Amino acid sequence: MHGNTMDFDQVLEEIGEFGRYQKTNYLLICLPVMFAAANSLSYVFTAGTPAYRCLVPVCDDGVQQPELYPEWLKNATPGDTDSNGVFTPKSCYRYSVNTNYTENIPPGQCPSELFAENITERCYSWVYDTEEKTIVQEWELTCKENSWKLAFVGTMHFAGLVVGTAFSGYMADRFGRKIIFIICIIFMAVTGVAQGLAWDYHSFLIFAFLNAVGTSGVYPLAFIIGVEMVGPRRREMSSIVLNYFYAVGEALVGLAAWLLHDWQLLQYALSVPPLFFIAYYWLVPESVRWLIARNKRESAGKIIRRAAEVNRKELSMDLLENFKSTKGEEDSEDSKDSLKEDKSEIWMAVKEVFRSKTLMVRYVIMLYVWAINAVVFYGLSLNSTNLSGNKYLNFALVCLIEIPGYTLAWISLRKLGRRISLSGSLFLCAATCVAGGYVTKGSNWVVVSLFLIGKLGITSSFAVIYAYTAEMMPTVIRSGGVGVMSTFARFGAMLAPFVPLLGDYYAPLPLLSFGASSLTAGLLALFLPETFQKKLPDTVAEAKQLGKSTPQPANDSFTSNDNNEEPNMSTASFERSPTLDVESKH
Repeated sequence: MHGNTMDFDQVLEEIGEFGRYQKTNYLLICLPVMFAAANSLSYVFTAGTPAYRCLVPVCDDGVQQPELYPEWLKNATPGDTDSNGVFTPKSCYRYSVNTNYTENIPPGQCPSELFAENITERCYSWVYDTEEKTIVQEWELTCKENSWKLAFVGTMHFAGLVVGTAFSGYMADRFGRKIIFIICIIFMAVTGVAQGLAWDYHSFLIFAFLNAVGTSGVYPLAFIIGVEMVGPRRREMSSIVLNYFYAVGEALVGLAAWLLHDWQLLQYALSVPPLFFIAYYWLVPESVRWLIARNKRESAGKIIRRAAEVNRKELSMDLLENFKSTKGEEDSEDSKDSLKEDKSEIWMAVKEVFRSKTLMVRYVIMLYVWAINAVVFYGLSLNSTNLSGNKYLNFALVCLIEIPGYTLAWISLRKLGRRISLSGSLFLCAATCVAGGYVTKGSNWVVVSLFLIGKLGITSSFAVIYAYTAEMMPTVIRSGGVGVMSTFARFGAMLAPFVPLLGDYYAPLPLLSFGASSLTAGLLALFLPETFQKKLPDTVAEAKQLGKSTPQPANDSFTSNDNNEEPNMSTASFERSPTLDVESKH
């Protein structure tokens, strides 16, 4: 042990908070995030419902490629005509043929007299939109009796996110950010390809679940790695820009689906490229903060020296002393003991958190805010399909509106701090959702504008919540803690598809519910401590001191603490994981 050490934020001051080394690695970790975003939303189009109608044998037989909407269709099928005179047929019913009709049918015509309009019959063959191929055509998942199967693909996706998010966070705290990050990417790619190769609906469901398990770990771990490699003044930037890549990845799904028109080709296009990220095993370094917290100081020192060399910085002798190898660091027996100690340290920190009323109140509030963010974010996203126009372009635009949302978060984080940024974003979403609930009969551009501003507000809130959560978590459980919060949010997201059903009782109720829940979350967030430009807590004790008028002195020594006890390396001040501002998301 060395008596004169400094925390990792001080190390970054010597090597540069965001030099060439960090910029290169940051760009590398951003690229898989785009594909993670794309994989997380691919089911919107692979399991989407294309336009289709009943096959009418008496009219369609003998036609090589029947039209989807021929002029005679309203004569043959029941349906609805809107105010613009556009006829939409019932997808699974047609009129019975009038057996008394004896005249010859002219080519390309089917007169109304040919059908008995007062008698409908179920059809079991369909004519599909040739511009879009999904699993609906592949396995004939048509009509109301199969609609739940398409929705269940989304349910399985969120179930996979729940399992994967918590699991990947815990594994990253135990075995390292880098290796789990790469495993998640490759697993996502392999299971994504397997979805395209699925031989039936059930195999597709299984691979969709597994794909979500892998996808769920990519963004959070990229976020953790990204913020752990930069200094305090660059944390907001590192987390917010990561979200730009995520939004672009989401938008690319819509554009790729628009270009390819085939669910299998779309699945391959989004899943094959990530296989090449296996090269990150040799290109991307492990988190220095994690290495130091695990007492792997020699490995951390190699990365620090490389970063200083690339950034053209000189390291002080005092700093280099801190990264000298301790005896037996690489010894296999010691490594086994270290793993056991790591597990013990994590659970000790968790127990300390549960014993602290202050931290429990904070984390319960955060859980609620996370859940509301997920319900509103995904609820608004689901409603985006109601916007008029090209659905692929609309989808891309709704995703890209997140970029201004992230920019708003970035600016407010730097100017207003974490607490006001979070509450303000939620209040903005609440106001526009409530307004949107009562402007259902207004001009289309007004409705769309309110919708997009609401999505912008909740996007900003989602970005802030990641940063805020990470800055309130002690180092040893930071990755796992963010994972738990994100997992809880996924449970909230599962409720999102059911919220629109409230409109059956009162039309504005879904948006009013989004507004009311956002308002309560914003008010509760005001009770959280401010963490802007504060030292990241390495220990549970430091986490409790956040927001206190007389904060506890930083524990910047490896040698001793106030009780003269041997310090816990997993909570040493070296591994203070920076701020987080992200989704995943998504």
